[in-house]
Amino acid sequence: MVSLLLAVIYLAFISLGLPDSILGAAWPAMYREFGAPLSYAGYVSMVIALGTIVSSLLSERVTKRWGAGVVTAVSVSLTAAALFGFSLSSSYWALVLWAVPYGLGAGSVDAALNNYVALHYESRHMSWLHCMWGVGAMTGPVIMGKALACGLGWPFGYRFIGFIQVFIALAMIASLPLWKKSGAESKGSGKEGSVFSALDIAGVAEVMVFFFGYCAFEQAAGLWASSFLNIAKGLPIGDAAGFGALFFIGITGGRALAGFATIRFSDHQMIIGGLCVMGLGLFMLFLPLGALLSCAGLVTIGLGCAPIYPCIIHSTPSHFGSERSQAIIGLQMASAYAGTLIMPPLFGLLADKFGAGSLPIYLLAILVLMVVMYCRLRAKVS
Repeated sequence: MVSLLLAVIYLAFISLGLPDSILGAAWPAMYREFGAPLSYAGYVSMVIALGTIVSSLLSERVTKRWGAGVVTAVSVSLTAAALFGFSLSSSYWALVLWAVPYGLGAGSVDAALNNYVALHYESRHMSWLHCMWGVGAMTGPVIMGKALACGLGWPFGYRFIGFIQVFIALAMIASLPLWKKSGAESKGSGKEGSVFSALDIAGVAEVMVFFFGYCAFEQAAGLWASSFLNIAKGLPIGDAAGFGALFFIGITGGRALAGFATIRFSDHQMIIGGLCVMGLGLFMLFLPLGALLSCAGLVTIGLGCAPIYPCIIHSTPSHFGSERSQAIIGLQMASAYAGTLIMPPLFGLLADKFGAGSLPIYLLAILVLMVVMYCRLRAKVS
């Protein structure tokens, strides 16, 4: 029963990853069709992120009231509807409108499932859980790239992925009795009260900024990788959309390997190693040696990102106590999506002025922020 529930949670994380990466893959074609500036992808991303921030902050309350199973089923259904809405959009502002349910569908389920796995499973399961997110995140750009390369257009790509999301939503609805039988619905965080009361705990501010930086880095890289390869490196639009998935392939493969590595190495060691590999990948992007090395750099950056997010989440109960983990993970998710809200759109504005080739510099600045915040966190919780 427990193993079957874990498989359901894995499937739910594939559904979380599917919508996360396709806007960046499709945008080189979309902005030309809509006659919008390159930077306008950032505003759609902002609306999505606002929805996830709101639902993340409400995650503790809605999960306690409705249970993780219901929250998951509703969330996946919302994102499925949003994907079909994107596919039918004939104007830029229609995208902005559909971005609202797109974002609301992600935050609560992300926090609820992360907390459940952090409390009940070992670190390797958290890595493999986020590997499933990577499966969805790398599949989306591949599907979109094929749709563009075959001349089917980006609406077909969104529609096809929407059908996959509908299938997953139906599976989540069918799994609701399983959540009740397992007793998972009754697992709460223990303490009542405002989620914001957790801000007074030592180290929470630092881990929030760290999450802000991590998701800023990940989403900026994911959103703008295809544009970087197309505009700065000269790859055709279809190829750039497909190769943009290399970043997510690196994350996915890295998390599969990280699950085994956590058997030997601690969460702290995995995070330090990941930060170092991210730096190596950025160095490869800086070298002016053509698109091939940049593609290898994207894979390397993804490998570095792979262990960081699952390991920092898994360490939340040990850092701050299991009784407040749901509230703190909700704050972490909100901070992560705040990074998604602000930083990828900001690069879009900078790209309009300095060009898409400035992406590695931007990512390096975020990486430095992450390193500083993690060192401060460890000083307070060790």
